[in-house]
Amino acid sequence: MSFLMQALNRTMLVSLIEKVNKNVNKNVNKKVNMSEEKEKPVDAASPFLEEKAFKSRTVLVFGTINDKLAAEVSKRLIALSAESDTPITLLVSSPGGHVESGDVIHDMIRFINAPVRVVGTGWVGSAAVNVFLAVPKERRVCLPNTRFLIHQPSGGAGGQATDIAIQAREIVKIRERIAALIAKESGQTLERVTNDIERDYWMSAIEAQEYGLVSRIIVNQNELNA
Repeated sequence: MSFLMQALNRTMLVSLIEKVNKNVNKNVNKKVNMSEEKEKPVDAASPFLEEKAFKSRTVLVFGTINDKLAAEVSKRLIALSAESDTPITLLVSSPGGHVESGDVIHDMIRFINAPVRVVGTGWVGSAAVNVFLAVPKERRVCLPNTRFLIHQPSGGAGGQATDIAIQAREIVKIRERIAALIAKESGQTLERVTNDIERDYWMSAIEAQEYGLVSRIIVNQNELNA
C-alpha cells in the first residue's frame, strides 16, 4: 500500500512539474514575441511610406549609385510623370558610384515630361554630381550642410596590354565628358573644370553655389516653391 502511495505521489509531482514548465514556457514565449513586436523597425519600403512618397512626388537617390538603384529611380520617375506633370522632387545624398548608372538617372530625368527639381543633402559626389546636374540651374538647390565632390573617373585597368589601352582611352573620354558637363551647367570654363577635377575637389554648400553647381541654399521645404 505504501509503495502504491509513493508511486501516485511521484506521478502527481511529475504532472505538476510538467504543468508549471508548460506555463512558464508559454509566458516566456509571449514576452519574447511582444518584445520582438516592439523592437521591429519600420520598413523603409512599407506600403504606407511608399504611398506617402508617391503622393508627395518625392524620389530618393541615397547611397551608392548602381544599376539596381538606377532601375528603381527610373521606374519611379516614369510612374510619377505618367501620373501628372506636377514637378517631381529628387533628393540626392550619394558618394557616387557607377558612371553609367548615374548616366541612366541623368538621362531619365531629362527624358520624362514632368519637370524635376533636385535637392542636395548630405553629400553629392562623383557620379551623383552627374545626376544633380541633369536639371537647369534654377531647379538645383541644396540644404545648408551639403558637401559636393567633383573629380575625374577612376578605374582599375587590367588584362592584356591592348585591353588596358582601350580602357584608358575610355576613361579619358568619360573624364572629358564629365568636365564638359560641369563646365556647361556651372558656367565655369572647361579649362578650370579640367584642372579642378584632376584631384578631389570638395565644396561646401556656399562654395558650390559660388561655383555654379547650386542656385540656392534652402532650409525649409516651403522654400522649394519660392
